[in-house]
Parts: sequence; structure tokens; C-alpha cells
Amino acid sequence: APACLSIAFSSAFGRASLSTMLDINLFREEKGGNPEIVRESQRKRFARVELVDEVIEKDKEWRKVRFDLTEMKTQYKSNSKLVAQKKKNKEDADDIIAKNKELDGVIKDMEKKEAQVLEERDRALHQIGNLIHESVPVSNDEENNAIVRTFGEPAQDGERFKYNHVDLTILTGIADTERGAAVAGNRGYFLQGAGVLLNQALINYGLGFLVKKGYSPLQTPFFMKQSVMAECAQLEQFDEELYKVTGEGDDKYLIATSEQPTAAFHRKEWIDPSSLPRRYVSYSSCFRKEVGSHGRDTLGIFRIHQFEKVEQFTVTSPEEDASWKMFEEMISSSEEFYQSLKIPYRVVAIVSGELNNAAAKKLDLEAWFPGSQAFRELVSCSNCLDYQARRLEVRYGTSVKGKTAAGNKDKQYVHMLNSTLTATERTLCCILENYQEENGVRVPEVLVPYMHGIGFIPFVNKLPKQKGKADKGAAKKVAQGVADMAVKE
Repeated sequence: APACLSIAFSSAFGRASLSTMLDINLFREEKGGNPEIVRESQRKRFARVELVDEVIEKDKEWRKVRFDLTEMKTQYKSNSKLVAQKKKNKEDADDIIAKNKELDGVIKDMEKKEAQVLEERDRALHQIGNLIHESVPVSNDEENNAIVRTFGEPAQDGERFKYNHVDLTILTGIADTERGAAVAGNRGYFLQGAGVLLNQALINYGLGFLVKKGYSPLQTPFFMKQSVMAECAQLEQFDEELYKVTGEGDDKYLIATSEQPTAAFHRKEWIDPSSLPRRYVSYSSCFRKEVGSHGRDTLGIFRIHQFEKVEQFTVTSPEEDASWKMFEEMISSSEEFYQSLKIPYRVVAIVSGELNNAAAKKLDLEAWFPGSQAFRELVSCSNCLDYQARRLEVRYGTSVKGKTAAGNKDKQYVHMLNSTLTATERTLCCILENYQEENGVRVPEVLVPYMHGIGFIPFVNKLPKQKGKADKGAAKKVAQGVADMAVKE
């Protein structure tokens, strides 16, 4: 890594954050590993292959230093016993005491060197991504994402679907981005009137949808300790996504997704195989700086700094194909959710060069936005295998006299998977475009029970003639519009 990143990584998060994410034995040929598999995965990611050789070199150096250190400590201990024996026999032990004093200084220097080399090895190891699944399309261009399947017919009628979600947000008055920006800054917004109700309807429907499928609900913390966040997020996320919160005690970071605190839910625990799989539906507000998306989707509420999210997160056995079966189950659940909303979509396999480090494979569900005439991502579903679990020390089995439940000395780690069900403001934008009518927006049938009987959201504003101008009577019209909704329906 560039020196600046190495320094920042070490000073900001310390030694505790440098736990491994791939099994180090993959890099040790003498232990049955095959580093060429890791090199090939890095090539597919269009990432730095030389990191593999750096890990191998530093690992060999570390093991040599550790061996020498162990030998010195053994010698020191042996000398100490000999000194005690000589003193007991009233014999001179000054020469041995002098040797041990000198050896003690060497040991302290060697301990520092061992820690330094281990940190250098793990820093390189931390930058290597998960092993790419063989089914992932190999490309560094997201235009080559492979379409896996589709649902519904994307509407092409420009007269019927003439407004995009930005226009519809204004027309329905469900959000006030002008006042939001004045209060919260760029991409700030107030949901109001039917916007609040529709957002809450998506949250409550989504939670119930997954609870019926055996998911256990979690409402997560909105911020995490710096040390724990470092075990869940990639280095670049701290600069491009995460908001830092300072105050009393340790610094903390606002979560960018409920996946982060949910992944840490079982941190440093042993998971009994008989309790797997574990399915969680996590709900939280999420916060992202969106530095990498400067200039994109600056209008409306599609790409914002604060949003609500209902997330699937599962923990499975590492054995057989348990996590890959769960992977298909999770994307199927997300598909079923959007089918129930009657929103056309396509499922795409993300190319290797666009995967984050943790994902071995990722499928996105891209919904059709007829007013924008575009597919937009609403769901990302990833199998991270044991990559996250190793970092968080979430182990498989029970520890009995140094052995795992499987009866061997090697620790096994659970597999972790995550999938969006709904990032509600984005889904709301999609609903606006797909359910627009001449005088307003129809509420999807499955959401009406959560809308207090409201089935139609009328237009209460006109589109401003000049960009940035807002209807000064918008708030009053929105309030009146909400009161009229049940009648309109």
C-alpha cells in the first residue's frame, strides 16, 4: 500500500484492527495452501497481484523471527532455572545472570520486530479481496454485468409515465429538499405528509415480510466504536462513506448500512452448529458521505446522506454449500418482495472488478424506473463466505480443550451473507415512477394496510418553471393533500 495509507491505517486503528480476512494458510504451500489461487482471484479483481508475494515474504520473515524469539525465551528460562539452582547450592551465578541480562534486551528488541513484521504482513493481507466465485463474470467494466433473470415488462409509454421521481417528489409534496438543504446541507431533506407514511409503510411491510420467513428482527445502533468499525469496513470507506462522531470517550462512526453492526453482533463468539442458520432482519437509519458520487443524483431523494434500510443478514455453516444455498434464498426473498410491489426488475451478476473486497459473489436487483427510462439498483446481495467472520472472530462450533466441535485444532469460521430488502427512500422513488397516474400516485396494494387506508397520493404542487424555485404554499397544500387522500382513493 502507499506509505500514506499504511501510516494512516496503523495510527488510526492500531494493531487490533489488523486481524486477517483470508486464511493465512492459503499462502503457505508447505501447509497445503495454494497461493496461485489467491493470485488468480486478484487478477480477476483487477487488483494488485504482487500483494500475494508480499504476504508470503512477510509471513516467512515473521515465522523466522518468531522461531528465533521462542528459542531465546527458552534459553532465558533455562538460564533462570540454572541461576536458581546455583544460588541454592551457594555457587557463583554472576556470568549466567549477565548473559540473561543481555539476552533480555535482545528478546525485547525481537518482540518489537516480531510485532512490526506481523503488522506489515497483515496490512498486505488485509488489502487482498475474498476469493472470487467461479460463476462471477470477469470484467472491470460494470457494463458487462450479466443479466441473470428478469421480472415484469418495463413500461415504455412516455405519455403514461412522463414524470421522473424528482418531478414526482415535487408534484406530490412528499419531501421538501429545499428546506432540507437549508437545515442539513447538501442532499438534506424533510419527508412530509404522505412521504412519511409511505416510508414507514415500506419499513413495516418489509419487517413483517421477513419475519414471516423466519427472520429475527434487530434494530441496530446507529454508530459503532472506531475499533469495531475497522473490522467491518474497508479502508477507503472511512474517507468516502463514513461520518466520524466525536465527543466524550472514544471516537465513533455513524453506520453506512445496518450490515455493519449486524456483522459485529456475534463478534468474538463461538456459534453452535445446531443453531445455524441464523437469519436476521436488521432495521436502521444509515448515513453516508457519498464522496465518490459527487455530481450524481443531486436532485430528489434517491441518493442521500441519511436513509432508512431493512436488511437481510444471515450466518451459516461453512460446510458443504450451506452459504450458497442461503445466497439463493436471500436474493429470492428480495425478488419476492419487489414482485409483491409489482415492480419490474432484472437481477444482474456483478463483474469481478466491481466487487468489494468482502464479497465472493454479488447479485444486484435493478428495478425499472419508467419515468427515468432506466434500471436502478435497489438490492445488493453478497456471499462473503468466512471473510468477515475471520476479521470479527465469529467462530464455528464450540471450543473444547483447544479443539473445535469438528475435532481438529484448526479454527473454523461461520459464513456471513447480506442482502438489501429495501433502502426505503430509493424504493419510494421507484414506486412514484411506476405508480404515477394523471393526477397523482397510486399506493401499491400491499402497502395500503400500512397507510391508514390511504390508497392514492394526489398532486398538490406544480413543477417550478425555474430550477430551484419551490412553491411557497407547498406545506399547506401537502397537509390538505394528506387529508384528501382517503377521499381521492
